[in-house]
Amino acid sequence: MVQFTGNYEQTSRENYEEFLKALNVGLILRKAANSSTPVMIFTEEDGNWTRTIKTILKTMETKFRLGEEFEEDTTDGRKCKTTVIMEGNKLILTQKAMKAGEKDVLDVMEFTEDGLTMTWTTDGAVCTQIFKRT
Repeated sequence: MVQFTGNYEQTSRENYEEFLKALNVGLILRKAANSSTPVMIFTEEDGNWTRTIKTILKTMETKFRLGEEFEEDTTDGRKCKTTVIMEGNKLILTQKAMKAGEKDVLDVMEFTEDGLTMTWTTDGAVCTQIFKRT
């Protein structure tokens, strides 16, 4: 089985701007997001997972247990009921927006020995991000 925990640095992304627009992210936040190269860190201890995303602007931390729903405040300002499950070499994160009119997001993170490919989907927009293991 592929190791999920570790440090990952983004090396490329595709359709990020379109994805952010589909989420109704404003121009200033989109420009800031596009100018950063995130580093992502996954840790796990006794079934308690933490995903930390560091950018030049801020550090965001998400704590979860596989299969257990939790409330999440997303970086784009949505409040969601989020669940993370593991399927083979993938962590699949499902965000269900709690406020009417806001978008749900599916985040599929496929891990390999070299890194991970993260695919975000919302309202027909798909963004793919590639991270290398560091």
